[in-house]
Amino acid sequence: MLPPPKSAPILIVGALFLFCVAVWSIALAPASDAVKKIDARVFGSPTDESRTRMDVLLAEHIGGPELAKRSKTSGCAVRGPFPDRACTPGSVFESATTSVICVSGYTKKVRSVSDKLRRQIYSSYDIAYPQPTGSYELDHLIPLALGGDNSTANLFPEAAEPAPGFKEKDVVEVYLYEEVCAGRLPLAAAQRQIAADWLSVYKALDPAVAARIKQKYRSWSN
Repeated sequence: MLPPPKSAPILIVGALFLFCVAVWSIALAPASDAVKKIDARVFGSPTDESRTRMDVLLAEHIGGPELAKRSKTSGCAVRGPFPDRACTPGSVFESATTSVICVSGYTKKVRSVSDKLRRQIYSSYDIAYPQPTGSYELDHLIPLALGGDNSTANLFPEAAEPAPGFKEKDVVEVYLYEEVCAGRLPLAAAQRQIAADWLSVYKALDPAVAARIKQKYRSWSN
């Protein structure tokens, strides 16, 4: 009888290793699935259908036209949840790149809207100032968090009611900010989309994602 080959011990050890890996994987599979379910419930992962709708929507603004220039300074009129495009086309800080806006505390450093400017904007829209607390917000059409500036071309009085109003727009602002800072959306595309039609983003947003954002910022979402 021939002696066993010298490689036999190695083969036996390898077989035992593969067997242990297989058993370990089977044991952990249910736990892994549970973690995924918890993540989806807590953080609000978008469904494939919602993700597809949103990708198609936002793709339209990648490489799209530049923001328009302000062409009217008075006689402005709010159009539902949107500003008067001639009065508030949206405007951005040229220096506000992704590396700048995605740093915590950025918006606090650049926010600068005087009471005089606030009154001027409300007057241009023929809306009395001040309004009851919570009824209106002097909104940055392109939010500071996405590089929007504090100029008259980027400000308008936005009502809370009827919904969708400024609270719903805030949800869109947070969502787009997260997408930009995660590297999933070019900053310019987010700026053009929110300036052109933020409501379409809100309607396409996965309900779980919207709920997660509202929960995180419940002080203004209630």
